[in-house]
Amino acid sequence: MEPSSSSAAAAAIVSTNANINTDRTRRKKKKKSVLQQHQSKQNQNSQSHAKWKTEAQQQVYSSKLIQALSQVNLNPSTSSAPRQGRAVREVADRALAFAAKGKTRWSRAILTSRIKLKFRKQQHKRQRLASSSSSSPGSTTGSSSRSSRKHKVSVLRLKAKGLPAVQRKVRVLGRLVPGCRKQPLPVILEEATDYIAALEMQVKTMTAIAELLSRSTSEASSTSEPMTS
Repeated sequence: MEPSSSSAAAAAIVSTNANINTDRTRRKKKKKSVLQQHQSKQNQNSQSHAKWKTEAQQQVYSSKLIQALSQVNLNPSTSSAPRQGRAVREVADRALAFAAKGKTRWSRAILTSRIKLKFRKQQHKRQRLASSSSSSPGSTTGSSSRSSRKHKVSVLRLKAKGLPAVQRKVRVLGRLVPGCRKQPLPVILEEATDYIAALEMQVKTMTAIAELLSRSTSEASSTSEPMTS
């Protein structure tokens, strides 16, 4: 009986060691796979961020921006300067999102923001018409709704003040990057890195276009001056 029991114990030990080795091998493979995925994702992100610094990408954005600006009404007699500035900013941001091809969260948010804004305006108009038709003259429905909105804003501000400093900064950064208001910190940092690189390219391109237009305007004005003897 003793030899059989000892052999059974030895077989159990061998089986346990084999299971331990198998688990270690699986953990190593899983860790290696996770590291490879993380490294490939970092390489993709670095390539995505670096593409905004290439001259080819700047030319693509320049062509899209000039094409979009040609459709904007910049006549001073029909629109004010702040409205013109907002229109140029919206066109520049949409052209930047088109150049990103909607592959990032911030570019998709910019492309869909105009549709969402139009839908909200229509919804607000319907609500205003419904409230005006249902309320009697002299009612305080509008003032009560405005006060409730102010109360909600103040409550949100109080909640934000109670957060730790790091969380407050993350929340502010999430508001600055389109489409990242409620995203976790890794997503916000990844999107912010790409968005900042794209904005740098946007500023560089718009500066070059402004200098080109200024130069062409000055040359046109100098050639149009009458020749003096």
